[in-house]
Amino acid sequence: MLQLGQIDRGLDQSPAKQIAAMLREAVRSGALAPGEQLPSEAQLIEHFGVARMTVRNALQELRNEGLVMAEHGKGTFVRPMPPVRRMASDRFARKHRKDGKAAFLVEADKVGYQPGVDQISVSRGIPPRGVAERLRLEPDTEVVIRARRYLADGRPVETAVSYIPAAMAAGTRIEEPDSGPGGIYARLEEQGHVLDKFTEEVGARMPTPDERRTLEIGDGVPVLLVLRTAYDTAGVAVEVCDTVKVAPAYLLEYDFPAR
Repeated sequence: MLQLGQIDRGLDQSPAKQIAAMLREAVRSGALAPGEQLPSEAQLIEHFGVARMTVRNALQELRNEGLVMAEHGKGTFVRPMPPVRRMASDRFARKHRKDGKAAFLVEADKVGYQPGVDQISVSRGIPPRGVAERLRLEPDTEVVIRARRYLADGRPVETAVSYIPAAMAAGTRIEEPDSGPGGIYARLEEQGHVLDKFTEEVGARMPTPDERRTLEIGDGVPVLLVLRTAYDTAGVAVEVCDTVKVAPAYLLEYDFPAR
């Protein structure tokens, strides 16, 4: 039985915020586990001795934070979160490609979740202007576009769209749904584009309705935006990857030289 305290009407903090704070702490402490149902509105009203709107405001605050989700006709539940993926800066190391592993498989091995990928599409087209600039391509230059969705233990955690100059990808498995052991970076290196470095631009925002549907997330859950550019040893940009990640599913880890 969940143990909750009582509101203090002598505090400046409103009753709704006090109730939200108690429920939030119950979620973060594990007293309310992922997937577990919160007390009903009627139970909370009786326990705290407040109006229904006060309870609804408290629950709405938690929904806005992405901690809980409401299921029509059933109640409010602690949002199940996918396993945290720690994205270390060595996930693109050549040693992993030599072992036949793309970055997603490397992360899965470290964290211990079952990786998956679906909704794969491969096409040719003209990239967005910002992507073309990063690839240093002339306007209207064709690229290979690889889109996919990644899953951890069956739960969507990320979408990714890679743009590779068509001249580099032509005739390789980069143009096939299964790009082969080591992924597209292994195929690029087989074509003589030995990778030298990556740059990443990281941002955050709330998801669009389409992104919420694809990533199966509700209101109040933000996404991380990571735009990565890969360069070969000649300084040529060989790929831009535009990813949208479920923010609570990730920890980004970077190493920086102290020089």
